[in-house]
Amino acid sequence: MIKDDISDMLTRLRNANMVRHQIVEIPKTKMTLAIAKILKEEGYILKFEEFEENKRNFLLLCLKYNGSKRKPILTTVVRISKPGLRIYVNHKNIPQVLGNLGIAIISTSKGVITNHTAKNLGIGGEVICYIW
Repeated sequence: MIKDDISDMLTRLRNANMVRHQIVEIPKTKMTLAIAKILKEEGYILKFEEFEENKRNFLLLCLKYNGSKRKPILTTVVRISKPGLRIYVNHKNIPQVLGNLGIAIISTSKGVITNHTAKNLGIGGEVICYIW
């Protein structure tokens, strides 16, 4: 059984990107669904779909590539807050990723949002990961 769904999701994305897979299957939870929505909104994946198999729910994420050499759009995924060490920031210390070229996904009281949205709303939370 998977103890850390977020790390599992990010590792599956990273591995699928390295071998240039088109689709990656991820177990569905509220958090993985929220992260998938953010990845779709920010343009890191083409789309995602939910499906059920043997009474278990999964997400299918369609990865995005550039050009004929299929260069990945999603180049780096870094997990920041882990189950053993949670990393929290207030609204004054929200991180900028790669000079605002990447995003930080933050779990806040308003839901799971990007660092740009959190900065605009003036709220902090737990920094889940950096993506660029």
